[in-house]
Amino acid sequence: MPPEVLKLLRDMQDAASDIAAFAAGKSFEAFQQDKQLRRAIERSFEIVGEALTQLRKIDPVTAQRITDWQAIIGFRNVLIHGYGQVDDAKTWDIVQSEVPILLAELDALLK
Repeated sequence: MPPEVLKLLRDMQDAASDIAAFAAGKSFEAFQQDKQLRRAIERSFEIVGEALTQLRKIDPVTAQRITDWQAIIGFRNVLIHGYGQVDDAKTWDIVQSEVPILLAELDALLK
């Protein structure tokens, strides 16, 4: 795998791991009430989405091996360009249900 592809995958893995760590032991209510936590998770999602956008440009086959890759990029775009439309409940649902899948896929790709 080319070094630039590995770097993007590792950046995604690092940011997704941060999301999981930031959310560990937290409730949705805590997420809603903690602006710093929300911002940290949102920023990490932006990194995941941007790295995936770049990966899609240089290695579309690898990018397409990530479940819901288009939705991940779309969520990044909402966070960047439509921040006023970010739904905390949807974000938290992604943290809980999609991030573990993403981490498992990134682990597999990086082995």
